[in-house]
Parts: sequence; structure tokens; C-alpha cells
Amino acid sequence: MLLIILTPMILVQIVTVLIFYERHWDTVTRYMAGNLSSDIHVIVDRFASDQSQEGFEETSAFAGRYFHFKLDWHQKGILPRIENAPYTYASDMLRQSLDTKLSHPFVLDLHRNDDLVSIHVQFPGGVLEIKSSRKRIFSSTSWLVILWTVSTSIFLFAIALLFLRGQVRPIRRLAKAARQVGLGRPAPDYRLEGAREVRLAGRAFQAMHQRIQRQLVERTEMLAQVSHDLRTPLTRMKLQLQYIPESEDKTGLEKDISEMESMITGYIDFANSAMAEQIETRSVTEIVKDSISGFNLPDDVLKLATPDAKVPEIALRPRLIRRAVDNLIGNAIRFGTHTEVRIECDHEQIQILIDDDGPGIPKEHRISVLRPFVRLNSGNDSSGDGLGLSIANDAALSHGGLLLLGDSPMGGLRARLQLPI
Repeated sequence: MLLIILTPMILVQIVTVLIFYERHWDTVTRYMAGNLSSDIHVIVDRFASDQSQEGFEETSAFAGRYFHFKLDWHQKGILPRIENAPYTYASDMLRQSLDTKLSHPFVLDLHRNDDLVSIHVQFPGGVLEIKSSRKRIFSSTSWLVILWTVSTSIFLFAIALLFLRGQVRPIRRLAKAARQVGLGRPAPDYRLEGAREVRLAGRAFQAMHQRIQRQLVERTEMLAQVSHDLRTPLTRMKLQLQYIPESEDKTGLEKDISEMESMITGYIDFANSAMAEQIETRSVTEIVKDSISGFNLPDDVLKLATPDAKVPEIALRPRLIRRAVDNLIGNAIRFGTHTEVRIECDHEQIQILIDDDGPGIPKEHRISVLRPFVRLNSGNDSSGDGLGLSIANDAALSHGGLLLLGDSPMGGLRARLQLPI
């Protein structure tokens, strides 16, 4: 937005200054040089007719009265050598004009004095020095125009900046609210403000957020209700099995019912993980330590590596993150014999790394296993409901993070849970 305003403003000012200078230096300076050279020509002609001391005094009085010149007569003098005189357009115009009007040799000295310009004219008896004000050849209006142009540009830019700040502020607040929602955090302080287009975008954002929240709530409530309702017939089936004599069929049914109960419990946990939970400022390190202590395993089986830097507390849903860490560590323990947990932190995110020495997951399946109810048979172990990694992935996404699966240095699977700060 600043470029949209500044680019044409700067271009207009540049064009204006260039046109002014072209007109000024080509027309005004030429005109001033012509007038000054004409006045000098009058003085030189008058003095050439009478080069006596009395003639010099009369010419000096005449030049001072009518042209405001100051004259000096250097009898038997010669033209001075002016070295390293910088080139200016005004001096060039004056020299060209004097070349056409004076028949005597002359030298211009326009830079030795800050207030005067000197023209030395050679005569047979000496050198006549004519001093004139610099204003006769150098115009000060050019600097005034530049100063006026720059000052007005700065003033207009300041006004534009004030208006832009008023329009950009609601856009920044909308972006901040969208980022908060993307990180799974509420944005209660967001309000509609700014230009009409910005308010329309804000209303669309609020409507979209409400629709997403409603869909998530309806999905999780339906899954939780269905899972809860399935427990009733399962309970009746378990009671009826108590009256059936012991047999292989009864044992198989009991095993199937137990597996169904485990699956329903997993579904309910999955639904609960998506339910709204209050955000709290907690330490990720403490959550990981609590999760590891809950498994009650020796250090040679489950080990926590001490983080190198201090891990800050962040806003999160502690139960959801705890469930995600439990699932990841549980998977590592189930499929491996040694598990190592490490916490890394930088200025942007916190990473929880969980490595094991199990069989791992093939690269072509590392994305599909993050979807609900997807299970991979690893060896003879086909247990689980296919929701552990899905719950951990949803926990990461709901906090604006990621769950990445890769190769572990221990030879198995590395689960990387990233949480933004």
C-alpha cells in the first residue's frame, strides 16, 4: 500500500523537478547570463573609449550607479590564471554570451568569492576587474523549489502514513486472529473495524470459524454418542455369556467383546481429544516427565534426555498434549525394546522427539497411518484401534504444529511432535 502511494508521488516529483531544472537552466540561466553580459559589454565599451584614471573613475561611478558593479583597475596587469574552476551551466552560458559581445580577452572567476563573481578584461594598459553579485547569474529559486518539493512530499507522505496505519491496523488484527485460531487458541478480542472490504473479510473469517467449530463439535459428539450407545448391547452380551457353558466358542466371543470394548474406549478417547478444552500456560517438559513417569519403566527401557536449552511455558491444552505424548511413547514401547525421548527448543517452536529401536514404519505408509482407524500389522502384533497416531496428529494440528514420522538413529521410528511458541 505504501508503494502504491509513494511510487506515483515520487515519479511526479521527479518529473516536476526535471522539467523545472530543464526550463530553469536552459531558459532562466541563459536569460540572466545574457543580461549580465550586456551590462558588462556596456561598461567595457565605455571604459575602452577613455582608459585614463579620470575615465576609470567616471566608468566606476556609472557602473555602481546603474548596474551595481564594483570596478578595479590593475594597471599594467595581465589576466590571472584560474585553475581547477568547477564547471557549471551558468558559467558556461555567461562565457558563451561574453564571447559574442566582447572583443577583448577575458577570464571568469565565479567561485573564489561566495558573494561575488569577477570578470577580468584585458586592455592594452592593464586589466579591468568587474565584480557583480552572484545573484545576477546564480538563481536561488532552484533550491527553494527543491526544498518545497521535498517538504511537501514529506508532509503528504506523513498524512498518507497516518491513513495507512488506520487501514493496516485492522488487517494486522485480522491476521493475528487467524493465526491464533490456526494455533488452536481463541481470539476473543477481535472486533470488526476498518474499511468496508476489511470488515467483509472479518465477517467471512468469523463465519468460517464458527462453521468449522460447529462441524467439529457435531462430528465428535456423534462419535462419542455412538460409541457410548454401543456399550449397552455389549454389556448385555457379556451378561448373557455368563449363562453359557464354557467352550471354545464362548472364549472366542469373550475375546471379541473385549476387543470391541477396547476399540470403543479408543473411539471415545478420540472424540474426547477433539472436545474443547481450556487453554492453559504449561511447561511441555513437565507434561513429558509426567507421561514418562506414568509408564513406570526403568531408564534403560524408557529414557528422557535433558534438553540443552530452557524450554519456555506455552499456551496449550495440557490433557490433549499429554494424551498425544502417551500415545507416541506407548507405540514406541509396544514395538521396540528401548525408547528415548528428547525435547528441543528454538525461538519458533518446541519439538518432542521420540525414538525407538523397533521395526519402524515404511515411508510409503507414514502419512496414511496418521488418519483415524488405520492400522499396520507389525510382526504378530495387530493390537490397537488405529487411533493413537491420529489423536497425536490432531493434537499437533489443533495447536498449529505438526507430527512428523521419520527414521530414528536407534534404527526404528522417530516421531517428531512440533508445537509453535
